[in-house]
Amino acid sequence: MIRKMTIPINTLRASTVARNLINTLTFCFLTGVYTSSWAEQREFNLSIDEVSIEAAPGLTNKVFAFNGQVPGPLIRLKEGDDVMVHVANNTTLPHTVHWHGVNQTGSWQQDGVPSITQEAIQPGESYTYKFNVDRPGSLWYHCHVNVWEHVAIRGMWGPMIVDPKNPSALEKEVTLDAILMMSTWQSPYANVYGKGGNPQDVSDYFSVNARSFPFTQPIRVKKGDVLRMRFIGAGDETHQMHMHGHDMLITHKDGYPLTSPYYVDTVPVGPGERYDVIVKMNNPGLFIMHDHVDKHMTNNGASMGGPVTVFEYEGIKMNDWYAWKSKVYDPNFFYSVSLTQGYGLFNSAPFMGKIVEQGKRRR
Repeated sequence: MIRKMTIPINTLRASTVARNLINTLTFCFLTGVYTSSWAEQREFNLSIDEVSIEAAPGLTNKVFAFNGQVPGPLIRLKEGDDVMVHVANNTTLPHTVHWHGVNQTGSWQQDGVPSITQEAIQPGESYTYKFNVDRPGSLWYHCHVNVWEHVAIRGMWGPMIVDPKNPSALEKEVTLDAILMMSTWQSPYANVYGKGGNPQDVSDYFSVNARSFPFTQPIRVKKGDVLRMRFIGAGDETHQMHMHGHDMLITHKDGYPLTSPYYVDTVPVGPGERYDVIVKMNNPGLFIMHDHVDKHMTNNGASMGGPVTVFEYEGIKMNDWYAWKSKVYDPNFFYSVSLTQGYGLFNSAPFMGKIVEQGKRRR
């Protein structure tokens, strides 16, 4: 017996809608119309505040802090996003924001360079940046006024991660992400705005994410994790970051994927540079990572200090003499938690400083 098939009218309508949508998408793809109309629109607020942070034992440093924190908040985007950032200058000196790694295609006026693309944002004033993130990767943002002071020793920097439309197979294997921003400090100018960072001045403290050992944090992993570390040279010195017990596969340079990734155990992170490395965590234990420029392993000459972390494997016993046996753990010190929370701007309370000299400029 042959049964007659009837299709509900709602199903027919749904089928028609789906077919029309497919036709529309096909048209957009072939004509390129989708390029701007399908971009995500993201809008953020950034303040620049005068605060102090405790970067190392014995070193309290006045900084210009984005949203009151050093490093600045994580900005997480997708390739192709349209971005609007409202920047309020609550400090006593002028600033701009340069979006390092964004090519500003067709938007050169948004590049954040004083006297070239804009007038500097004066104390108490605001400025809005509008641009499209047309290239993915590990990018960052920083001031472009008096960079030898504001960037080199005042903490005016933060990470901006732009996810690619088409991540590689290796990137898809990553189970844990970390951002490491390298910088230095000059204690003679720690509490004097407007000075320091000149060629004759000497850096005497060295940090990762604005903290020196023992104020840094471990990276906790388990066997089988695939860890991606994004190194960013936020200061004005080169750091030779050496990982014990593991090889690092360099996969990206300055946000660009390498056609031939290569293995190293030491990564040279120079000013402005970014390196992405991927590490297969397959050797359980407690392994240090440190700067192999030996003086960088001190805090003003006192050992041990500098940009030190330890990879702590799950299940490894910590002896009583272990330096971080009783460490209060912050799982977001390397932005690892924020990097799991999707897209947007993410502040981090532990990076917040204490307000100084704000007065009426604070908003």
